[in-house]
Amino acid sequence: MVENKDIGQSKSNKIVFIYRIVVSIIMLVSIILVYILNHLGQSKEVDAMFNSTQNNLLEGIIGNTYDNTIATEHVTSEESMKKLSDWRLMLVNYENEMPKDYVPPLSNIDEARQFDSRVADSLVQMMLDMNDAGINHIWAQSTYRNPEKQKHLIEESIQEYLEQGKSMEEAEALTARSIGEPYKSEHNLGLAVDFNDVDYAFEDEKAFTWLMENAENYGFILRYPADKENITKIKYEPWHWRYVGPEYAKEMNDLGFCLEEYIEYLKNN
Repeated sequence: MVENKDIGQSKSNKIVFIYRIVVSIIMLVSIILVYILNHLGQSKEVDAMFNSTQNNLLEGIIGNTYDNTIATEHVTSEESMKKLSDWRLMLVNYENEMPKDYVPPLSNIDEARQFDSRVADSLVQMMLDMNDAGINHIWAQSTYRNPEKQKHLIEESIQEYLEQGKSMEEAEALTARSIGEPYKSEHNLGLAVDFNDVDYAFEDEKAFTWLMENAENYGFILRYPADKENITKIKYEPWHWRYVGPEYAKEMNDLGFCLEEYIEYLKNN
């Protein structure tokens, strides 16, 4: 990426250098012309022409330098473009809707739950290794959900808040903080898993500590960290883990990025 920036900067410097040469030549010719025509009584017209030419050329230099700098700063590398097209990094959230005709390939991880078949083994292996580490109090509560199920959960949540005395506006806002709309939920992708009872007590479980230390090795990240709520627009969920692939999971954790931040990082590098 540094090499691309250096190349872009070199091109920008060459353009500025050429413009400066042109300006210098025209200014020299203009000075000679002014000197000659001053003796012919036409100094005002020549001065006006000289100032106009100088200003236009300077604006050209500044404009072209700025345009080339902006273009260089926003070049996305070929490597980043390849990553952005990886299905494992598909961003689905409050403002990014998955294609309505997208149906992930699914396979069962138990009798009732499904996960993306391309990476279901990673989830199963991770849970088996947790058992081997002495963590037996662990299970997948929720994995793939179809959009119809997603809609039903939203309606249930809103109704619960209404029964608690919340207004419809409050109920909808509170629901949106924890349940994504159909086609805007990672569960619809088949790449997300909610563990155990889906409550904050999970944070105190040995399973959570183990996941924080080891989940990246299996390709999973804590999708909604407590310090990223202003970015994800979803409240902290220690039970919700998203598959992105080991290489991406490790890089995100090293950078301290949530998925939204990582996608923006790739777009600008």
